[in-house]
Amino acid sequence: MRAAELGRSRGGLTSKVHPAVERRCRPLSIVLTPGQAADSPRFIPVLKKIKVRGPVGRPRTRPDAVAGDKAYSSRANRAHLRRHNIKAVIPEKADQAANRKKRGRSGGRPVSHDATLYKDRNTVERGINKIKEWRGLATRYDKTPESYAAGLHLRGSILWLRSLPALP
Repeated sequence: MRAAELGRSRGGLTSKVHPAVERRCRPLSIVLTPGQAADSPRFIPVLKKIKVRGPVGRPRTRPDAVAGDKAYSSRANRAHLRRHNIKAVIPEKADQAANRKKRGRSGGRPVSHDATLYKDRNTVERGINKIKEWRGLATRYDKTPESYAAGLHLRGSILWLRSLPALP
């Protein structure tokens, strides 16, 4: 972490949290950026931080599908997902669709979008809400990005530990 993760916005100094969350709302990776940073450029770094250990072998780093909102609908993000054989469940922005249609036949095919998988996209919002159950994380009491990131990782660890089966 560096002081660069603390950025200026209309409310003062702040940071933005970019999480990757699995279907049970548990965080897989968290990237902290300055508050004024855009979402789309952080898509690939968040995916690259995902590592899920299995019973044997090396950790799994590639999900089967990635659901995101329209903020992550960019050509670079879709190309990255295609290169890694990951299904993109990201709707196309209206302006991108209009530009594609305006180009006619050379504009390419419409973006495929699985509506049933897209319904599960709210797991990210639910995961963020579970993280923000800690008052200090919700109100951003920490003054340094390092301590705020440590709180985020600690809360994520607790969410994972709570999902483990109880010992007899």
